[in-house]
Amino acid sequence: MKFSFTSVVAFAAVALNAGQVQAGPVAMGLCYSACNAGYVTCCTTAGAVAGTFTLGLGVPVALAVCSVVQGTCMAACTPLLAAPTP
Repeated sequence: MKFSFTSVVAFAAVALNAGQVQAGPVAMGLCYSACNAGYVTCCTTAGAVAGTFTLGLGVPVALAVCSVVQGTCMAACTPLLAAPTP
């Protein structure tokens, strides 16, 4: 198999920087997943299916609270992007 010069340079760049990688994005993704799992549980408890309603005038208060809590949880996850995780 013949590799182009660009492919070899790209592979070398990734290989040389592999030691610099940190798991901040992984931690943030796991945090987002936990927030979404909590949101689905909250919506189910309130008697709805997550993603099948819009937040308008007729929405029950419990579903609005679920959405607010999910937004707060996701905002709390954002700093994990820059956090170095060994």
